Amino acid sequence: MSTRKPSPDDSPSVAPAERPPYLEPTIDAAAMKAFAHPLRMAMYDYLTDRGPATATMLARHTGESTGQTSYHLRQLERHGFVKDDPTRGSGRERWWTSVGFSMFGTELAQDATTRPAVEAMLRNQVARQAAALTAWFQRSEAEDPAWVKSSINNKSTMLLTLQEVAELHEALMTTLHAYVERSRERQGADEDAGGDEDAPGDGDEETRRVRVHLDLFPLPHDD
Repeated sequence: MSTRKPSPDDSPSVAPAERPPYLEPTIDAAAMKAFAHPLRMAMYDYLTDRGPATATMLARHTGESTGQTSYHLRQLERHGFVKDDPTRGSGRERWWTSVGFSMFGTELAQDATTRPAVEAMLRNQVARQAAALTAWFQRSEAEDPAWVKSSINNKSTMLLTLQEVAELHEALMTTLHAYVERSRERQGADEDAGGDEDAPGDGDEETRRVRVHLDLFPLPHDD
């Protein structure tokens, strides 16, 4: 999921072939309103963090009934936020997986009817980021030192021109996209082999789900 301000090349009116490769499918106002529901965001977050799950598993996690989670999964599917995962399960219960998307928050927020939904989603993102970082700090002492050493918690403030910000934006997103695609290829290969994407393979390094928080924005002008 990517929440970002669009550049001219990102505009939905630009042909797909001309848009940046790292840009996930964009959502419209109707999809934004459908997504900004506490239970739906919680289920989407679970699928993103933990991987594919059933309505029963999501009900257990959220404390809701299976009927509720099944209903909200269908609504998320209707707007393209989740999809069926036919590689898992016995067929008696559907498995669901999350689908990445981009949201032009500043653009959608211009409409008074969608602004509350945008704000709700952004508040959810900020709260999840804070919770995830706090949880990581609390468990880092017991973690594998190699994984701890590879983690980053950094904040940088600098003076840049608008062109430099655009160049940094492009460089960061292009690098991130390359690793996202590598992860997707690995996951696809593991599913074809009937393996577990989070488990080390024979002779392979261990793989784990990794969270990347990336924010780039201008600070207020000095008085």
